[in-house]
Amino acid sequence: MAPDRDASRCGRPECRVREFESTACPPHHDRRENQMAERGDESLVDTLKKVAAVLKQSEIPFALGGSFAVYAHGGHSSEHDVDFLIREADVERSLEALVAAGFVAERPPEDWLVKVFDNGRMVDLIHRPIETPVTEETFADTVIRPVDAIHMPVLSATQLMVHKLLSFSQHYCDFARGLPLARSLREQIDWERVRKETQHSPYAEAFLVLLDRLEVVPATGTQPGEGTS
Repeated sequence: MAPDRDASRCGRPECRVREFESTACPPHHDRRENQMAERGDESLVDTLKKVAAVLKQSEIPFALGGSFAVYAHGGHSSEHDVDFLIREADVERSLEALVAAGFVAERPPEDWLVKVFDNGRMVDLIHRPIETPVTEETFADTVIRPVDAIHMPVLSATQLMVHKLLSFSQHYCDFARGLPLARSLREQIDWERVRKETQHSPYAEAFLVLLDRLEVVPATGTQPGEGTS
């Protein structure tokens, strides 16, 4: 059964939170490799900023992830999404604050995230990426970056690469989506840490072999330039 789209027209906050009853989520990926400032997608950037502002005002810890985090570091991504990482303990409070601010919330069948919509523009609020809970340690591994003149915590380039590699599986293994990130942020990535944290994944190992053959990965022992933008 499709979700009740009429729920979004009700003025009561409790009626503006919908639940998916289907296993399919709305498509939210486009293949774009332009810089955030060059994409012309100002409405999506505005939505990102609105979510960040609400979370800040509500004093809810968060970190920007996904393709916009890559752009914030000055890199490229082949994906097109807005992802924020929050703690599971803050999920309900985040939804309440965002619904009160005019967003429509949805709870998909996946138990590792919730979603909010701003006039059809989707934002993922992820509390368990790659089957690992978001913790204070996650937030410690961030860098403050400006996103369209708004400063916010952004997942480090290293953590973004780890998340990308550990997302590869027998059901999803599109290396083309990881190459732009690796190429454009390679000098900011701690590759030794990436190897260590992904060593249990044969898909990550294969991707790292590909990067080595393409001469993308710097020599072993090279320190990342995390301070570059």
